[in-house]
Amino acid sequence: MMDEKSKKEYQEYVKQVTPTHNLWLQMGKAFIVGGIICVLGQAVLNTCKGMGMEQEASGSWTAVLLVLGSVLLTGFNIYPSIVKWGGAGALVPITGFANSVAAPAIEFKKEGQVFGVGCKIFTIAGPVILYGIFTSWVLGLIYWAGKWLGVF
Repeated sequence: MMDEKSKKEYQEYVKQVTPTHNLWLQMGKAFIVGGIICVLGQAVLNTCKGMGMEQEASGSWTAVLLVLGSVLLTGFNIYPSIVKWGGAGALVPITGFANSVAAPAIEFKKEGQVFGVGCKIFTIAGPVILYGIFTSWVLGLIYWAGKWLGVF
């Protein structure tokens, strides 16, 4: 059993090694990184539209190129540094989702195509997909019931 002095020393040690976060600084960094990603996406969208593509095709190309860029940056181990600095600004957009699929695939590649990549590729993104589909199903059911009951 720890005596009072040991408990106090331990609490001081924990206080020293626990990282402190400045909320406003973190939000600012997330805003900057997310903003840069959005500006890049808008630039791709405008370029595609300027080349004569329709809105839908331009949006598709924008999504594909943002995902490709994210996967390449993940493959070269650059995206984790961006995430470390920018936090949610790098994780929330489509680029973050691509990173969450590519990173486990790269990490577990050495275990083989089936047991490595195949089993681990959706380790992070799987719950997002699962709960996204489940939530859309529940909301669709609520909407259908509301229409049937004349609420909507």
